[in-house]
Amino acid sequence: RKFQSRRESEVVSTITAICALAIALITSALLPVDIFLVSFMKYPNGTYKEWAANNETRGQIEDTVLYGYYTLYSIILFCVFLWIPFVYFYYEERDDNNVNKCSQVKNALKYTIGFVIVCVVLLLIGAFVPLAAPPGQNSTQWEKVQYLFEELGSSHGLPALSFSISSLTLIGMLAVITYTAYGMSVMPLNLIKGTRSVKYERLENTEDIDDVEHQIEKLKSKCKDGRPLSSRDRNNLQELEGKLQVLQRRGRHLEIAERNCCTKVGSALRPFKILLGVFFILVALLFTIALFISNLDKALHSAGISSGFIIFGTNLTNPLNELLLALQPVFPLDYILITVITVYFVLTSMAGIRNMGIWFFWIRLYKIRPKRTRPQALLFLCMILLLIVLHTSYMIYSLAPQYVMYGSQKYLMPSPGPTSGNATVHTSRICDADAPEDQCTVTRSYLFLHKFWFFSTIYYFGNWAFIVAFLIGLVVSCCRGKKSVIEGEVEADDSDFSDDEYLH
Repeated sequence: RKFQSRRESEVVSTITAICALAIALITSALLPVDIFLVSFMKYPNGTYKEWAANNETRGQIEDTVLYGYYTLYSIILFCVFLWIPFVYFYYEERDDNNVNKCSQVKNALKYTIGFVIVCVVLLLIGAFVPLAAPPGQNSTQWEKVQYLFEELGSSHGLPALSFSISSLTLIGMLAVITYTAYGMSVMPLNLIKGTRSVKYERLENTEDIDDVEHQIEKLKSKCKDGRPLSSRDRNNLQELEGKLQVLQRRGRHLEIAERNCCTKVGSALRPFKILLGVFFILVALLFTIALFISNLDKALHSAGISSGFIIFGTNLTNPLNELLLALQPVFPLDYILITVITVYFVLTSMAGIRNMGIWFFWIRLYKIRPKRTRPQALLFLCMILLLIVLHTSYMIYSLAPQYVMYGSQKYLMPSPGPTSGNATVHTSRICDADAPEDQCTVTRSYLFLHKFWFFSTIYYFGNWAFIVAFLIGLVVSCCRGKKSVIEGEVEADDSDFSDDEYLH
């Protein structure tokens, strides 16, 4: 609602953006519930609670969570491959005034079919990628086909959905590296540095206008005697007139900013903004350090690239992992922290997108600006944020692997010390890879994230890329000066319509 264009505002695109992003946030909210349930099955000493002692009961609870993931991830696939593309192309086709509503819908469906085909291909690949040992060479063709169908049926479609969601999460990883990493540095530093003086900017802008007008008059004086301007002078005159229009629009925006009471309120809130910026930069550094420790732990203690750098438990002390494990028994403290982390990623991602715009390689597709974002740009923004939130689950796993995999579960193992009579003394240990299979329950979220080892490998290297991108963004943000009080509101390719829209 804040960013949508007032002139081109459309109810359907706004509702689509809100609903799709809400579904993604609800899906991320299922993660701490999943962790809470597997942890709540056991007492702190490592024994199962009475109601969870039966394997059948535990299986029913796990299946309930699994069906929740099925439902929400299926809705996400529907949004990404059908709903959002259709609404996007519907508004793209609306640009042609000669097209009626039926043709508009027909053309939108035609382009959307391509996305549906991609979704079907991903589901089929995920469904039929064998995860167990295939039949021998002497097996018949029917036995091999039967094996594939048994693989699909035995997992209840989990690999198919997991492969599709992992593919989307992979795209989300690229968006996190591009936008979130930069936003984590630019947002707090902009709060700390503040904006330039609006009075000084108006004075500087007035001087620039006078200078351009003087150059225009100088060029026009060449043709006072009736002689035509050279092609070079005509091009220069055209560029100067365009530059003058931008400066005049900028002057109107600065005049409004100076009159606006929000500027005075912003000055009064300056100390609060500085403290908030310092807090955000400390949080960003904490996340980066925790992510570095987790990746270093995988590099030193995982089974290597062929296993997807999967690590069971933690060998290096990870502060965020320890904090979540300490908060987890007191529901909903860890839930609140996970929510804060997710919202933080969304805010920093928005800051990165707001400063950079939406790009396809070196081509900028859309600008994201308050009150002037087109419906198509709003849908693109929604899609990027949806994919980023989708990748948040893996980011949280990277930041706190032990917490995401087992929660606070413990298991009992025989003590190596002397026994008491005929009874064996047991000690409790935090669940890890050495635990018996029936003693520790793995979260359903972990199964979705690590069904295919090659995705885990790509995510691992993506985490290193994220750290590098954050450090580069931090250096760039530190070197940049204060931003303008109307940063991003006036650009050379703006139209008079968009300017009038902002002013009114």
